[in-house]
Amino acid sequence: MTITQISRRAAVVAVLAATVGLAVAPLAQAAPQAAGDALPAAVASGDLAAARSAVQAPSVIGQLGDFFARKGVPPTQPLQLSAADEAKAAAQADPQLVGATVPVYTLDPGFVSGAKGAPVARADFTATEVAAADGQRASVWTAAQNGSWRVVNIASGSDETDYAARGAAGGGGTVFREPQLNAWYVLRGGRVLPLDTEARESVGANGVSLAAYQKLVHQRYGDKLPGSAYDKAGLGGGFSASATNVADQGSGDGLSVTAVTAVGALGVTALAGAGLAVRRRARG
Repeated sequence: MTITQISRRAAVVAVLAATVGLAVAPLAQAAPQAAGDALPAAVASGDLAAARSAVQAPSVIGQLGDFFARKGVPPTQPLQLSAADEAKAAAQADPQLVGATVPVYTLDPGFVSGAKGAPVARADFTATEVAAADGQRASVWTAAQNGSWRVVNIASGSDETDYAARGAAGGGGTVFREPQLNAWYVLRGGRVLPLDTEARESVGANGVSLAAYQKLVHQRYGDKLPGSAYDKAGLGGGFSASATNVADQGSGDGLSVTAVTAVGALGVTALAGAGLAVRRRARG
């Protein structure tokens, strides 16, 4: 299985324009919340269980061992480590699943456009934290493809589960991300509250009302939605179906991408139908 490093830049420059016609099947969801409260529907427990089972597959555990042995560096890039030492490190990594598999909610384009009844975010993929024996952490992303759950990405760190836990510990609510800014929020009591530095820079330390947040994201992305001039010019989703559009140029063998929709901006759809991808998060 080819391992490819996905560029962090893709998640910054891609926009909402390509979020229709997703190749990754949407997560099955329970009954929607009351109309007008902007809350996304909950992900069915059966889907979460199936997603977790996909992470537990021996082939994925093996990939995680390799990921931890190389500390997230793709195999097309050299390490100061012999093949024998790398294999030994992979065996010693002993990947273990940590905590629950959680749904990851992402800003909904319908909410951005102001569509009546649109939730603030939608379930995009699921994430499972995995730990190595030496303390490294990784987030394994799973998505429904062709009727089954597949692992589509491994990212260093555990942002997805960390922010879900942070939102729950602070009083509950719906945790979601605005990936164009790498911002994480929680919707609680009709207010959008920040969970990270980028979110605080976006909405302030005390957050904003849901209505104010809708105006804010509409201002940011309203002219970049499907059907806009931006979209028609190919600036948001006009990427060809090749890995070089989403992978680092120096990463060598590319991931065969059959659906480059949001390219990471509103989900995992850049990886659809392509098998497992691996990326190392940019920090800073």
